Amino acid sequence: MNVSETSLPTAPLLQVRGLTKHFVRKSLGQRHVTKAVDGVDLDIEAGQTLSLVGESGSGKTTLGRMVMHLLPATSGTVLYRDVDIFKLKSDGLKALRREMQIVFQNPYGALDPRQSIESIIEEPLIIHGVKDAAERSRTVTRLLDMVGMPAAARQRYPHQFSGGQRQRVGIARALALNPSFIVCDEPVSALDVSIKAQIINLLLQLQKELNLTYLFISHDLSVVRHISDQVAVMYLGQLVELAPSIDLYREPLHPYTEALLAAAPIPDPSRARREVTLKGDIALGAAGGGCRFRQRCEFAVAACSEEPPWQQWRPGRWARCWRIEEIRSPSAISTSAPVVQPCGLGAG
Repeated sequence: MNVSETSLPTAPLLQVRGLTKHFVRKSLGQRHVTKAVDGVDLDIEAGQTLSLVGESGSGKTTLGRMVMHLLPATSGTVLYRDVDIFKLKSDGLKALRREMQIVFQNPYGALDPRQSIESIIEEPLIIHGVKDAAERSRTVTRLLDMVGMPAAARQRYPHQFSGGQRQRVGIARALALNPSFIVCDEPVSALDVSIKAQIINLLLQLQKELNLTYLFISHDLSVVRHISDQVAVMYLGQLVELAPSIDLYREPLHPYTEALLAAAPIPDPSRARREVTLKGDIALGAAGGGCRFRQRCEFAVAACSEEPPWQQWRPGRWARCWRIEEIRSPSAISTSAPVVQPCGLGAG
């Protein structure tokens, strides 16, 4: 099936159901299974940004690459415009690449140092059959202008640019085939604060102009607040909370979300907020069953030895925790919710 010719559905643009990725390693005759992604459900509406946050090792990048069909899934489905991308053959996958693109985390490693900027941006056009060299040249010029790079940059090489400029080139390459959906895999984590703001504002501008849909992967809560419509919090391969961005920052439900927000620095040190300190590291919940966060959670009780279900607690708000009704009562929320300030990303 040709994805680009599929009519626009009433369903979300992207639907993830029961997505699982297990890595199996054999050592000394024993079989070790790492559940990098373990039964994730997500919907992303056209024109919106869903951000995926969590500590390193939570499975965010693995999930993003499965959504792009760059990694095979152990089980589950990814529907793009109601088409199961895991069932597409070679022609269908090639058509899918026109619709779905990715911006990688490392702008230094994502670009071939032996290719000029023009060649890097032009390559997807050649692969997808744009044979007119003049048309390809015009497209390269247009894309460079779109991401704020001078036309003269086309003859230069990646090593001649800063990290922020390289990321702009990576974004231009992702836009070459006029996609509708882009996975942004920590696209600003390697950049300093001022350049980070510029790239985020560029992504927002392009989304508005081109009606793009983003899956934005990050561990930076301030950046996520600035760009997101919805936020999904991931821990050890599972989603532990999903909510509209404004609601999640105002009133986190899951203790892990609260801890992530409390760890983000705020610009006004005089503002009081409850301190939340996580014990140990993310590997503590990797084995033993039950809630994967329980070994680090201040609210853990005996019931947490059983895995909590993924359920809707309020309209549009999902979480995986046995004790939300207790720890998020109106009195508890007023005293325990962390104070979260705006990220302060300005125009750049």
